[in-house]
Amino acid sequence: MGINFVDTTLRDGEQKACIALNVEQKVKIAKIIDDMGIDQIEAGVPAMGGDEKKSIEKIMSLDLKSKISSWNRMSIKDIDDSVDCGVDIIHISIPSSDIQIRSKLGKDREWVINNMRNCITYAIDKGYEVTVGLEDASRADINFLIELCTVVFEIGVKRVRYADTVGILYPRKIFYNIKKLMKEVPLEVEIHAHNDFGMALPNSFGAVEAGAKFVNCTITGMGERAGNCDFIKFVEVMNKLYDKGTYSRNFSDLIEMEETIRNIINYD
Repeated sequence: MGINFVDTTLRDGEQKACIALNVEQKVKIAKIIDDMGIDQIEAGVPAMGGDEKKSIEKIMSLDLKSKISSWNRMSIKDIDDSVDCGVDIIHISIPSSDIQIRSKLGKDREWVINNMRNCITYAIDKGYEVTVGLEDASRADINFLIELCTVVFEIGVKRVRYADTVGILYPRKIFYNIKKLMKEVPLEVEIHAHNDFGMALPNSFGAVEAGAKFVNCTITGMGERAGNCDFIKFVEVMNKLYDKGTYSRNFSDLIEMEETIRNIINYD
């Protein structure tokens, strides 16, 4: 299958109700996630400042094997905060549905494309690897998504995140949309699924079946609203149902490490 995991426990996972992690907790969790063999850790949002920024800087000082990324709005100021932290990857989230662009932001598609181009170019010119998030992609016009992907590919971005921001997807639809995107634009695709209706796991596998090589997960599936794709459950399905038992760590070790993280968070 060749799946790469992007763990977003420290960013999206922390948006779970009643969860607030301090610097020490985040550093401990990052070390364990790195030991799990995760390819990339989304460590947080530097633009929040304060302890959030301190925790990312501290994680960067650990010299972990996992690549460390930060989440940014489509904003030069956000990107500057990420540059301050010296992260490996700058992730820029792009509003992609008309509901977000027009109703939430009061802007139009041309504004999105122009600002996206400026922000990506700015980060690349500073020497950073950039990934782009198609925020609210599941409610977006597929042709506009293709247009956005074409622009970012021409600028030099190699990977986009297809985000089911409001949790409305089902496997057949996500398979079709990602298949179409990858047919039109030669980009790597990352899936970011939310667990509304219990669909994060099947939707993530639907994306993988379509060709997505990167899967966003969290420890225990914690996250905003109903949560995100559960890393342990994804690995278990991958190993047992898909007969792809190639993950680098022993499954029982992963369970033990998950329990350690639960204890750090005091999460039931």
